[in-house]
Amino acid sequence: MHFTHKTSPVPPRFDAINRMRMVEIVEVKTENCAVKTFTFCDELCGKAEPGQFVMVWIPGVDEIPISLSGINSDGRTSITVHSVGDASMALNQKQEGETFGIRGPFGNGFVASKGNVMVVGGGTGIGPLMPLTEKLVKIADKITVMSGVKSKENLLFVDRVDTVCLGINSETVYTTEDGSYQFAGFITEQAEQKLMNEKFDMIYTCGPELMMHKMFLLAEQYNVPLQASLERMMRCAIGLCGSCQIGKLRVCKDGPVLTSEQLRSVKEEFGKFRLDATGKKVKQP
Repeated sequence: MHFTHKTSPVPPRFDAINRMRMVEIVEVKTENCAVKTFTFCDELCGKAEPGQFVMVWIPGVDEIPISLSGINSDGRTSITVHSVGDASMALNQKQEGETFGIRGPFGNGFVASKGNVMVVGGGTGIGPLMPLTEKLVKIADKITVMSGVKSKENLLFVDRVDTVCLGINSETVYTTEDGSYQFAGFITEQAEQKLMNEKFDMIYTCGPELMMHKMFLLAEQYNVPLQASLERMMRCAIGLCGSCQIGKLRVCKDGPVLTSEQLRSVKEEFGKFRLDATGKKVKQP
């Protein structure tokens, strides 16, 4: 007897999302000496949810995951890039009118919550939180936006945060490790002060994993649900290769935004270990 293996067709929209598209850079904004924001037009990205990411291909260099820092219904979309490796440095050399490739958007984004919410970004982690904040201002009762960087020259989106939060019940808090702007120290210290004196309904965070791990512990201590956007080595972006594995979760598919419940399930690895380019488990830097 002969059996024919029948495969399920790939949903049309997924096929479109995973297809590489070359996009033209329509605007480049220098945020600071190491960070630039690139704006491009893409219909699919214009329909993305805050917290989703794209795979960005720099021809001849590499393909890397970058979360969206700007999402507009007209298709204008932004990514904010920090020069830390070969791919990001090559991308930051590009000018208006040049192109790069994208796949996506992928993953699960943030779920906007009503009530009193806290948004905590570390370094360029404030970028993916901006589309979320723009969504939160329409439904939340109060928003506290908190951003921590090393020094004043590393600050990002200060004017944008002020514009987004203008006229609503909001508060902004900035920390610099060298004390050059507003509060000296780490953003988690100011977040803890807020949690000690105010009841919050949700915490959103993105940034260095050790910072987010501290925010997770604070959220558990003060019994506040949390959503955190994780960063991992990613190759396929569709849950097949396993390079972004944390516990039993695949960051590209189950995340990049993970809930408190999901983070509890990977507490032996979150903030402690990650897989390197060879698939070896290494300590978080």
